[in-house]
Amino acid sequence: MNDLIVSGLSSKSLIPRKASRPREHDHADSQDSSGSLLNLAEGKPEQRAWRSGLVGVLDIGSTKITCLIGKGEPNGKLRVLGHGWLRSNGVKNGAIVDLKAAEAIIRHVVGNAEREAERSLDKVVVNLSCGHPESLLFNVHWPIGGREITDNDIRRIVTEGRMKAQSEGRAVIHTLPLDFAVDETDGVTDPRGHLCEQLRARLHVIDASSTALRTLDALLGRAELKLDALVSAPLAAGLAVTNADQRMVGTTVIEMGGGTTSLAVFAEGQLLHTAQIGIGGEHVTRDIARGLGTSTDNAERLKTMHGHADLSADNDGVTIRIERQGADMPMFEAIPRAALGDIIRPRIEETFELVRDRLDNAGLGHLAGGRVILSGGGSLLDGVGSVAARILNRHVRLGRPHNVVGLPDACTTASFSTTVGLLTWAASAERPFGDIEFSEERPTGFLNRLVSFIRDRV
Repeated sequence: MNDLIVSGLSSKSLIPRKASRPREHDHADSQDSSGSLLNLAEGKPEQRAWRSGLVGVLDIGSTKITCLIGKGEPNGKLRVLGHGWLRSNGVKNGAIVDLKAAEAIIRHVVGNAEREAERSLDKVVVNLSCGHPESLLFNVHWPIGGREITDNDIRRIVTEGRMKAQSEGRAVIHTLPLDFAVDETDGVTDPRGHLCEQLRARLHVIDASSTALRTLDALLGRAELKLDALVSAPLAAGLAVTNADQRMVGTTVIEMGGGTTSLAVFAEGQLLHTAQIGIGGEHVTRDIARGLGTSTDNAERLKTMHGHADLSADNDGVTIRIERQGADMPMFEAIPRAALGDIIRPRIEETFELVRDRLDNAGLGHLAGGRVILSGGGSLLDGVGSVAARILNRHVRLGRPHNVVGLPDACTTASFSTTVGLLTWAASAERPFGDIEFSEERPTGFLNRLVSFIRDRV
């Protein structure tokens, strides 16, 4: 579907985006000092073909909303020409709950990116976090009758898989072919041109609530933007923090966001499974606020500056100063840092226990591999890696976006993995994970675009 992602940029004057002056984000990134995590910035840039022109992406998260404008370069790297990000508002647990508040933030961050890039943004590729996305696998058969397999046959078998996946109130976003079989020959990557009696396909389908997607489209319309494409958030994060070898041998990427934790399982070069859990860093912050009787802003500061989840830090003898909310005025008190860890650890353990259950229930067995890469802002908390390794019984490391240039240092941490992955997806000339593209006139209207996503296997 080579016309699904267009540049979304024009040389006309900048679209006015009215917003207040940007606020300084109050969740500072910090490096994990537990010693159990390693930064992922390895290997040469992937040999990926880029489409011409610039692309724009919008990452709508519960903690922050980010816009990037950029392009791919001949050396395999991504270059960011414009960026903007602010603390999120109007988004809770990945869902849009306040259109007006979210619109104001989107206008501001897109305007910042436009001014920096000196280009106007009309369309954006957006991460799919809302609508309770789910991951499904289907085996589909299609009769060929001894002739040569054509583009139309691929479209028909993929459409058949979409029809099998269709359910009331849900819309298919990704239909990714894991592999094809031509009669008795398995593992065919691209069956076009083969002669056979029957074509079989194993498809990975990701869908979401239709109403949530309509709300997302309405939100973009209010901000004078058009939806260019939807991309699964864990898929995007995986593109940013893994390389081709890791996706081939088997890697699970766990994206620890503010409102949700999502996971993506890669093996044999494909995306085999995704899942989303309704627990994130904001839940940890609220636990601290309740446990210490302080405000959420103070709880966020304590989590960022002193938070830890590792049992080994319980005996470090460090004392921290907290501000408790009183009836008339705040009160200050010194407590052991270990007390903060006692509040944080149960929520982190619960998160990885739920991740472990999702992986076990997916039935992927050895295909999930023994490697886990943590990403997202929640992965920066001290000791998270050791908790993950203990509960998942796997090797764990910290992932951060790599092979990207032009971003400030503050935007190259694990917190921005999904955003950089969106840019990778949008700038790629060919869709990742074996998508076979078809050229045809781009449809208009939101529902027609959703059908187009399904048919052309976004």
